[in-house]
Amino acid sequence: ALAVKFGERQRSPHCLLVKEHQVREGADTAHPPGRTLFVLNVPPYCGPDSLSRLFSRCGHVQSVDICEKPGPGEKKEKLTSKFFNRKTVKGFQVAYVVFRKPAGVQAAKALSQEDPLLISTESHPVKTGIRKWIASYEASVVDPKELKDEVDAYMQDYDKKIAEEEAKAAEEEGVPDEEGWVKVTRKGRKPGLPRTEAANLRVLEREKQKRARKELLNFYAWQHRETKREHIAQLRKKFEEDKQRIALMRAQRKFRPY
Repeated sequence: ALAVKFGERQRSPHCLLVKEHQVREGADTAHPPGRTLFVLNVPPYCGPDSLSRLFSRCGHVQSVDICEKPGPGEKKEKLTSKFFNRKTVKGFQVAYVVFRKPAGVQAAKALSQEDPLLISTESHPVKTGIRKWIASYEASVVDPKELKDEVDAYMQDYDKKIAEEEAKAAEEEGVPDEEGWVKVTRKGRKPGLPRTEAANLRVLEREKQKRARKELLNFYAWQHRETKREHIAQLRKKFEEDKQRIALMRAQRKFRPY
C-alpha cells in the first residue's frame, strides 16, 4: 500500500495498492512483465501526468496507461483526432506504469515505507472544482477551421481507400482464384435506380399502417385472451367436423354384397 495525499492541507492519506504486473508471456504486449507496475485504487483526480511524476523518483517512466478495469491489454492505436473518440472514465481506476528498467518497479514497491506522497504541489498543481470545470469547458470549445481541416483530410483518405478497393475489385473481376472459383458480384448492366422522395414516403406510409394494425389488433390484454380462446374453439370445432367426416367415409366404404 502506497500512501498519497492530494495536497498539504489534506490530513487523511489515500492508499494506492501497487504490485508488479505479472502475466503469461505474450499475453500482454502493451505492458511488458518485469518493467510494469500495476496500480489499483487510483482516484479520479490522479491522471497520467500525476502518476508519472509520483513514480519518476523510482526511475524513468516510459508510459502510464489508465484503464477503467484490469484486463489483458494490447497496444492501442494512437488517437490522431482530438475531436472524436474522447472517452472520460469516472470513478476509481487502475493504472499500468511502465518503467524503462526493471529496477524502477522494485524501487516503487519500496516507497510504501516513506511519508505520503503529494499529488498536487505548488510546482505541479492539479485543477479541481470550478477551475477544473472552466478548463474542461475551454477544452470543449472547437475551432471550426481546425475541425474542418481534420474532416476534409479524413474524407480524402476515405475516398482514396474506396478508390483503391474499387480498382482492386475491378482487377480481380472474372479472374478465378487458386481453387478455380470466380467471384460474382451484384453489379450488372442495369443498376437499380435510386428511390425518389415520393417512393420513400409511400414505403414509410405502408410501414406505418402495418404497425398501426398490429398495435390495434391486441391493444388490450382481454382482447389477446379472447383471440386465443376463439382460435382454440375454432380448432376444436374443425376437429369434430373432421371426425364426423372420417366416420362417414368409413361407413360408405363398408362391403355390402346384397
